[in-house]
Amino acid sequence: MARTIVITGASDGIGAAAAKMLAYPGDQLVVVGRSPQKTKAIAAELEAEPFITDFADLAQVRELADSLAKKYPRIDVLANNAGGIMAGRELTVDGHEKTFQVNHLAPFLLTTLLIDRLVASRATVINTSSNANRIMAKFDIDDLDAEKKYSANAAYGNAKLANILFTRELQRRYGDHGISAAAFHPGVVASGFSAESNRITKLMYGTLARRFMISPAQGADTLVWLATTVPGEDWTPGEYYAKRKVAKANPRAYRADLAESLWEQSAAMVAAQAPPADAAQPTLPPL
Repeated sequence: MARTIVITGASDGIGAAAAKMLAYPGDQLVVVGRSPQKTKAIAAELEAEPFITDFADLAQVRELADSLAKKYPRIDVLANNAGGIMAGRELTVDGHEKTFQVNHLAPFLLTTLLIDRLVASRATVINTSSNANRIMAKFDIDDLDAEKKYSANAAYGNAKLANILFTRELQRRYGDHGISAAAFHPGVVASGFSAESNRITKLMYGTLARRFMISPAQGADTLVWLATTVPGEDWTPGEYYAKRKVAKANPRAYRADLAESLWEQSAAMVAAQAPPADAAQPTLPPL
């Protein structure tokens, strides 16, 4: 059966590599990116559908969810891959710290807005995390927008830990309804994810370190494996993977209370910019 596969952050890096690896004849491939030029170029090369969305603007994420729901009767795979590490603390138009919004709040919003479609499709949801969740995170559930204390690396690590907590809570809430969720670490990939970061981070992940990094295609391998294999048989939903194997995450990633609290706070944060009450909204299935 033909599948519909949606990949965000697909204009460059592992997202573009994964799109090329998942461009199977007969399947509908949907590529989402911030850059109109790059996203449309990838889409044209792969005969995919392009959607231009900036995750630093939650209104655009809502428009994306609405467009996807209207156009595709099924969504079999949603790969939440868009993200990046930023420089100084910056607020988005929605009033949230940019690293946290782009890496966590935006994919959280996109996934929950599409939840009815994902449940009906018995979809696989893949969240791109990073080993930064272990080595950089200084997670404070009471300071998700890093108002009290900010560093670029900690903000990125916190967001990558949030990706895993979101994955585990998504599986807890919707696993029995048909969702299969997983997070993964792609490895240290030579890509443009640090383009908006500070000078030191650019040096760490830029030209000085590229000879020690893996290629985007290598980084995309686990994503493609999760997207093309059978959850429950080939991999365990709700887990965090690296190199196609369950990997060790930050100890806080396994706290069910923290995952639930993050979900509730994330829902409240995105609801602050929600559409009017009379606008059509999906009905979430019960817990």
